[in-house]
Amino acid sequence: MTYTDRPLVRALTQFHKRAPMSLHVPGHKNGALSSLPDGLRAALPYDVTELEGLDDLHEPHGAIEEAQQKLAALYGSHRSFFLVNGSTVGNLAMIYATCRRGETVIVQRNAHKSVFHAIELAGVHPVFVSPDWQETVQTPGLVSVEQIEEALHLFPQAKAVVLTYPTYYGTAEGGLEEVIQLCHAKGIPVLVDEAHGAHFVLGDPFPRSALQMGADVVVHSAHKSLPAMTMGSFLHIRSDLVDSERIAHALHMLQSSSPSYLLMASLDDARAYAETYNTEDTVHFLAKRQAFITQLEDIPGLQPVEMDDPLKLTLRVPGYSGFEIQQCLDAEGLYVELADLYQVLVILPLVKRVSNYSFDLVCAKIKRALSQLAPSVKENMGGSQPIVRNEMISQLAYLPAQLADMKSEWISYKDAEGRVAAASVIPYPPGIPLLLGGETVKEGHIRSIEELIAGHAKFQGAIQVEDEQILVVKDGVK
Repeated sequence: MTYTDRPLVRALTQFHKRAPMSLHVPGHKNGALSSLPDGLRAALPYDVTELEGLDDLHEPHGAIEEAQQKLAALYGSHRSFFLVNGSTVGNLAMIYATCRRGETVIVQRNAHKSVFHAIELAGVHPVFVSPDWQETVQTPGLVSVEQIEEALHLFPQAKAVVLTYPTYYGTAEGGLEEVIQLCHAKGIPVLVDEAHGAHFVLGDPFPRSALQMGADVVVHSAHKSLPAMTMGSFLHIRSDLVDSERIAHALHMLQSSSPSYLLMASLDDARAYAETYNTEDTVHFLAKRQAFITQLEDIPGLQPVEMDDPLKLTLRVPGYSGFEIQQCLDAEGLYVELADLYQVLVILPLVKRVSNYSFDLVCAKIKRALSQLAPSVKENMGGSQPIVRNEMISQLAYLPAQLADMKSEWISYKDAEGRVAAASVIPYPPGIPLLLGGETVKEGHIRSIEELIAGHAKFQGAIQVEDEQILVVKDGVK
């Protein structure tokens, strides 16, 4: 790959060759004042600002504009943007720019917390659609066209449908294209958080992208499956229903006015990586993946489970929770994406033929780690049940704007059934709220919080784990 494939990488490299001296921000002055370790400090000469020849993310007319045009050409969008505040800012911008305060929006319930933050920011009225539980994957799946059709029948005033595809665990089978067609027939745009699908552009054997299926706005976390730095994401628009200028304006407001050039260069590089991924690379990846799975299947007690997305696998050991499996893997220096009550989630590397990644070493470490687990006498945990049995279509008891004016109190989560949560309770990762602010607490929420605490899950939001308390609306019963 040459620098000409990566306009922003080329511009940064050429600028660095001029041995520039800094009389501008940032204050580390090309790394000269930094006391970071050598490996980190080496990157700082490229951590610059909007200087001559380096363009401006918010008004691009040079290298960044060319890089974003290449991105749009690859994904087949009308317009694509680099995001330096992660997919979070993409979700915020697409909802804020598309929906007006007070309007009704149909939202997939098992969405990332950033979607719910966007709902709060935009001041819209969410109607939640809860997917069915997938027994084979042991997580909630995707919404069906029948569910969206019912939601639109009950709420014909809806102005947008916000979906998550694929799920965090890699579920991508379903009727998304039919959902998009249904919504478009009613003049309703479909906004998709496709954070875990930036690599779907590669085609078979990966699932189809929501963008290919006709979604109006799609957000990708390039850093999740492509070789971009953390926080590096894309936003794509291909729509006659959504105003791209409104989204651009929202990004001006919500993104940093001092974007990281290191991060943007990594986005340019990630796009080029995907663009140059060829048939031979795909064959190589699939061979490495299959050999890896075969080795895993030979490890006593381990059950690898394949997902719709070939980059995703879950690992289970009957009788042990995912948190216990994760603890053993951590001790061997192996770090998975997340653990839940039943399994751990693994994200495989999107290797090319020239990539140097040792699947054999990973398998050896997994085998050594799991050998520390004694034969389990606990009940087989293979038969899972939904974390919470949400109603298929539901609404909040109180909207975020209403909660802002209400008093709240900390109480034992065990006594919270029937009360209204004052803020969200979020197992993290994956960052999908178990309980939303404004949502009525049900017995299933209580059971799930208890099981997650027992499993040493990590939380964000309005929960005090050690005191076993959550924040609820004072005297609020709905």
